[in-house]
Amino acid sequence: MSNIKNPLVSILIPTYNRAALIVDSIKSALAQKYNSFEVVIVDNASTDGTWEQIQEIASTDSRVRAFRNNTNLGPVLNWIECARQAQGTFSKILWSDDLLAPEFLARTVPLLSDPTVGFVYTSARIFNDPRTVEAGVIRYEHLPTGLYPTRLFIEGSLLDVRFPVSPGCVIMRTEDLRANLLADIPNSVGSDFKRHAIGNDLLLLLLTASNYEKFGVVKEPLSMFREHPGSITVSSGLKRLVIHYDMAKAYFVDGCNVDRPLRRKFNTLLWWHRRQFDGASFGINRVQDFYPSISADTRISFPFLLQRALGRLFRCN
Repeated sequence: MSNIKNPLVSILIPTYNRAALIVDSIKSALAQKYNSFEVVIVDNASTDGTWEQIQEIASTDSRVRAFRNNTNLGPVLNWIECARQAQGTFSKILWSDDLLAPEFLARTVPLLSDPTVGFVYTSARIFNDPRTVEAGVIRYEHLPTGLYPTRLFIEGSLLDVRFPVSPGCVIMRTEDLRANLLADIPNSVGSDFKRHAIGNDLLLLLLTASNYEKFGVVKEPLSMFREHPGSITVSSGLKRLVIHYDMAKAYFVDGCNVDRPLRRKFNTLLWWHRRQFDGASFGINRVQDFYPSISADTRISFPFLLQRALGRLFRCN
């Protein structure tokens, strides 16, 4: 039962054909050292036995609520279905190939007691063998544990500083997850974001950040991301990832109150990425094409361009 001191948290596990991995993910969720949570699993019409494994666990643990789509909805609509089924005040998405440390909820939920905090993220450890998780590389650890102004997250995310792009290491209010997880992202090149699922995740964080004063950080690596050929990140390839995340960011910049200096720095990054990551192969032939609006301000910052060019030159030397 949820209460003021221990609000109910929904750990959301969207899944499709993860028979070899889903049990470990569910067990890591159920091992939380926090006494008020549910595990909501939505199977996206798996064909490999995933659903049968979920049912077996759900039948023995009342904290697990399991659902199955009649047909495959695609990844993003399945994420949204998870959010729709959540009963908690807060929600944490756990991708079905990833793991949670037992302390995740206990360390993050207290920071959300401040109503001006939009979300909390932890550092993440990248692994490919569960027997050697502790040897994995740690990401998102550049800030000490604490609260920070959301301007820092927004600017850092737009300019490629070391912030998470995925809610896989994030906990937030369920109402914000439902409001800001968009099924699709309008764009000028006809890209189907609800199917490839590249950018909707970061846009969720940016839109949420824009409505709050602060975000929280727990520096400990309490999220574990599995690196394997079946993950969206690995299977998509770097060029596709960068260009589509840039389109998601451009949608945010176009619709939110981003000031002119930051916007021009961001446009400079788009100009750079279009050349570096073969934007033309995705229909991106100019900075304007990253934006959904033909009237978007696409002017760049030449001092920022020079700064990046010099920085890259010195790194190469």
